[in-house]
Amino acid sequence: MKEIPFELGAVLVVDKPLNWTSFDVVKKIRYTICKQFNLKKIKVGHAGTLDPLASGVVVVCTGKKTKIIDQFINESKEYTGEIRLGSTTPSFDLETEIDKEFPIPALDDNILKKISNNFTGEILQVPPIFSAKRINGKRAYQYARNNEEIVLKPNSVTIHSLELKAIDKNTLRFNCHCSKGTYIRSLARDIGLFLDSGGHLISLKRIKSGNFSLEMAKSIDEWIDIIKAS
Repeated sequence: MKEIPFELGAVLVVDKPLNWTSFDVVKKIRYTICKQFNLKKIKVGHAGTLDPLASGVVVVCTGKKTKIIDQFINESKEYTGEIRLGSTTPSFDLETEIDKEFPIPALDDNILKKISNNFTGEILQVPPIFSAKRINGKRAYQYARNNEEIVLKPNSVTIHSLELKAIDKNTLRFNCHCSKGTYIRSLARDIGLFLDSGGHLISLKRIKSGNFSLEMAKSIDEWIDIIKAS
């Protein structure tokens, strides 16, 4: 393998595991580089947050490559995952317990086409209250965990494509290509609202970030071994 200039600046495509934050990934890579090369500090950042309950592509930049991180942040993303219909959670995913249950319509091809057509293109989307969105200097999830009520403003995002498949009577599998800033948890909630059935995200994997695909990614352990071998 060609030697990677971690100190000067490198772009690492990481397959983030479940239950890690994107910052956990950055922290682990920064620590390993500093230890390997006997550095007091080095700039390391990621190009787009991925929730702890999601896995997949996180683009990490080191050294001088952090100067172009915004370029990667602004690129579109692609996800695959599953939505559970018939129930909702406050976090729109499995982080919190089910709070309401609803009847579920028959998920035929006509319904799936209507959902896809309704959510493809430019849409307005309200971020989850359990999110890192900043409101008056605090993260939204800080308000949520303190049971403080806040109003989150809708953001304009673009869904370039949305493919759906019913895998059982209450579960949709999806593939979504979308603009930066899109909350897939909010998309799951909104699909549930559209069907009057409620809905929440039960799995999520980012399979592409800009031109960086899951096939190009390496696990945290693989990257650590590569850094230590440098």
